[in-house]
Amino acid sequence: MRRSKIIKDERSVLNTDAFDKRRFQEIFELSEELQRLREVSGVPAIESLLRDLWASLYKMKPYIVKQELGETMKVNQTFMKAFMNEKQYVRFRTYTKLDDLTSAICTTILASKIDAWLAEVIAGDEHLEKQLETMQTLQNEYFIEDMEDVVGNDEAARELDQTSRELAKELEMALETNRDRFANIMSEAMDETIHVKDGLISLMGGTSTGKGDADLKRVPLREKMALADQLVSDPQMQSIAEWAGRFKQIANEKKHKEYMEAPERRGVMTGTDLERLLPAELGLYTHPVAKIEFLRKYAEGETMQYDQKKRADAGKGSILFCFDQSGSMSELDNQAKGFILALLSIAKKQSRDLTVVLFSTTIKRFTFEKGKITSVELARLAQTYLGGGTDYALALEEALHVIEEDAFSNADLIFVTDGEDDISDTFVEEFHERKKEKDFQVLTLVMGNDTEVAEKFSDRVFHVTDFDEQGSYTAFEI
Repeated sequence: MRRSKIIKDERSVLNTDAFDKRRFQEIFELSEELQRLREVSGVPAIESLLRDLWASLYKMKPYIVKQELGETMKVNQTFMKAFMNEKQYVRFRTYTKLDDLTSAICTTILASKIDAWLAEVIAGDEHLEKQLETMQTLQNEYFIEDMEDVVGNDEAARELDQTSRELAKELEMALETNRDRFANIMSEAMDETIHVKDGLISLMGGTSTGKGDADLKRVPLREKMALADQLVSDPQMQSIAEWAGRFKQIANEKKHKEYMEAPERRGVMTGTDLERLLPAELGLYTHPVAKIEFLRKYAEGETMQYDQKKRADAGKGSILFCFDQSGSMSELDNQAKGFILALLSIAKKQSRDLTVVLFSTTIKRFTFEKGKITSVELARLAQTYLGGGTDYALALEEALHVIEEDAFSNADLIFVTDGEDDISDTFVEEFHERKKEKDFQVLTLVMGNDTEVAEKFSDRVFHVTDFDEQGSYTAFEI
């Protein structure tokens, strides 16, 4: 059954305005998790509660309105008062204020935890459980467009009002009795929100330290919401994000070290780096008369020094990542996909295409032009696992097809396997001839004991147990 993306319940216990309602409607339409929560939640007026949770996190100055809201909104009012009176609420707001994405993530997690808390409370209280069922049934029967259009003397309406009033009182008592538990789940929700936001940065950000938020802002909201939903609900995506964050940090450190250790002198600039000062400036320092002038210029940052920059990577060919997805490699799959995302960030910085060839006895090929990946492509990559046996020749042939289609030479092929296959001498000879023609390098990471076969077609081979080892990090030097 297709879920409706339209929110019909316009009621609110907060000072929400037309902008708040319109903006949350846009977010709701993009979030599968928020739509799912509306369908499964045990909270009677869940549409209104979802929007009020979001508004309480997003708005500059949210508050609970004082005017009479009607009995049917007392349950939501009870939840919002409990939430906004918690000490953790102020901490929530430092992360979510005027940030619609983080507010949406937090709303999803909060609503899910409130629903779980409510299920815990009614598990040992048949009367409360029956009241909730009665209220939901009455609201479903009576809801047309606005619950406040109910005729006052209608028997069903009076029953709904009475049930709402009694339910709100019992929930107030439950919240008071279980205050510590409620406070704990609020704290858990904030921690999980931060974790999901960090995961988004790990998945879609680059390798540059401190620029994750800036990178994320350039991603369309639709893609961010789709990924956030997956990070909230999918443990595999959470694992991939954690590995991607770690490997991107390592890749950034590798590239920074490479820049520092192998600079290229490209002109002159002013500065105070002693190691880069021009010989003429150092000569001034050694001269008794000119020494004072040198010290003045140095103090003011006007001394001349070499401008050192990293050599450009323009004109380099594709990066290819061939990953063995046979059954024996399954435990390394999440690591591998985090590793791929780190390579993607390098490819994006170098304006190079990255092609991923997943292989067993079949192959699956993904090409990311200039290192760019969408949330849909990321989900498809994350969910792909071939299984089965291993065929090196099939993977290497596919890699050759990609390289031969490339306009540039100097491609980099990273081949990852557990070493459990063989290839013919004839194939090896042909492969080396074509490798020489296209001028590309092969780095192989063997996640097993046998490196003999890999050494036949590789320029460098590293024996490692997984991706989180120094030998594997060599791939980031491409």
